[in-house]
Amino acid sequence: MAGGGKFRLSEVTLDDSIGRSTPDVEHERAVAIFDLVEENSFEPVGHEGGPYTLKLSLVDSKLVFSVALENGEPVATHILSLTPFRRIIKDYFMICESYYEAIRSSTPSQIEAIDMGRRGVHNEGSQTLMDRLDGKIKIDFDTARRLFTLVCVLHWRG
Repeated sequence: MAGGGKFRLSEVTLDDSIGRSTPDVEHERAVAIFDLVEENSFEPVGHEGGPYTLKLSLVDSKLVFSVALENGEPVATHILSLTPFRRIIKDYFMICESYYEAIRSSTPSQIEAIDMGRRGVHNEGSQTLMDRLDGKIKIDFDTARRLFTLVCVLHWRG
């Protein structure tokens, strides 16, 4: 949904509460944000349309979605507990480590099997995010995948 749709994000920023990390992690965050802004479907329930800006922050181990119009007018703030994501993110990082190790020393079929597992865990996290935002913000699965990638990168220490 890139382009001129009114139910999309035009900008995503990370609050200083997220903290900064290594150059590699900062690069991954920038790529995740770019991918999300480049193509997304984002509809705050009950709002007539944007485009929207999204500011993500962490407060007391909760993920805060601050949604506004491009002119800065607040639309909604949603606070999500990160508890439902902890196991999925931990599993995702473990399988990513296995994947990167496999690239160096495993057969193509072993790499493919690990990658399928990695995608499965990523899909589970994306679905969990969609479920947690249900009734608050309508997003399609591809947007959920990009948002979940960003949530993971927020936890990656490099």
